[in-house]
Amino acid sequence: MTIFILCFLLLDTSSLGFPAKDVQVITDKQYFGVVRDCFREAKSSIKMMMFEASYYEKHLDSSSNLLIRELVAAKKRGVDVKVILERREEKERATLRNMKTGSLMAKAGVEVMYDPLNITTHAKLIIIDDGISIVGSTNWTYNALEKNHEVSVLIHSSEVANNLQNYFQSVWKTCSKGK
Repeated sequence: MTIFILCFLLLDTSSLGFPAKDVQVITDKQYFGVVRDCFREAKSSIKMMMFEASYYEKHLDSSSNLLIRELVAAKKRGVDVKVILERREEKERATLRNMKTGSLMAKAGVEVMYDPLNITTHAKLIIIDDGISIVGSTNWTYNALEKNHEVSVLIHSSEVANNLQNYFQSVWKTCSKGK
């Protein structure tokens, strides 16, 4: 048994079709710092799909507000920033929050689109500079960023990023700017 484990540990997994050599698990409150740092280091592009992104007027320094500001800051320094947000019924809470957040980002120059009403975009996906992907369960809400147990993974792989970029573009084509 020991020999089997040793052989497995020494095995070069690149021959098994695993495209990612560097994967980081992100749990709970770690998400904010990891994503913030990635946004600050972005050089060419940030693509994001999010089920719910909330901007809190009464809590200006909330984690979600700070991430939204980092996206806007990236746009202002020349990074191509595109965001897809969930949209359902007009009076639904997540839709109201997303429309408000999307409007703030769009006014700052971020390209924001909303999914079709008949489709739920439940994905939480970020692609940075065509080489870094962050996929997981974390919405940009107070509870998700501060209280909930959430898990995401950061993957350094241009192959994975390219596959997710293709998916992002296919969804982007079905979206609209809202009202």
